[in-house]
Amino acid sequence: MLRVIVRGAHTSAARQALIEKIIRVDHAGELGADRIYAGQLAVLKGSSVGSVIKKMWDEEKEHLDTMERLAAKHNVPHTVFSPVFSIAAYALGVGSALLGKEGAMACTIAVEELIGQHYNDQLKELLADDPETHKELLKILTRLRDEELHHHDTGIEHDGLKAPAYSALKWIIQTGCKGAIAIAEKI
Repeated sequence: MLRVIVRGAHTSAARQALIEKIIRVDHAGELGADRIYAGQLAVLKGSSVGSVIKKMWDEEKEHLDTMERLAAKHNVPHTVFSPVFSIAAYALGVGSALLGKEGAMACTIAVEELIGQHYNDQLKELLADDPETHKELLKILTRLRDEELHHHDTGIEHDGLKAPAYSALKWIIQTGCKGAIAIAEKI
């Protein structure tokens, strides 16, 4: 039997591995976002950005719920590092908020910029594999990406770029997020 492999298309096993990788890492990311905003709100609840953080947190809770449903539907286990990521993300939220509203918003800008890029990379992977097969997941990830980028813009609107040592803070946060992404994609 002659098998023809279409360039860019995955076998059934490879396709399942791609879906598992995407859902596992995105679940970890949405868990992290949920915990970051929880930490920020614990510090800044009564501040001028308290309601802004609460609104973004509510959206992240919905994102996490979406990823929980996708993980259950596709039988994808969470990363074994979920408890560690949860604690680290909460600490990041608290720590950034202790720098003031600008620090919290700088954290939002840094995280959401990276996550927007990450979602774009995933969308490209799914489109290259088979847009029809991944139609539902493409729609979900596009919506999540767009909402994360709106959070990024919200961080800019609320003076995140004015945080002390913004560039260093952004680099530290994004480096940590990249490490978490690399781990969660694998285990």
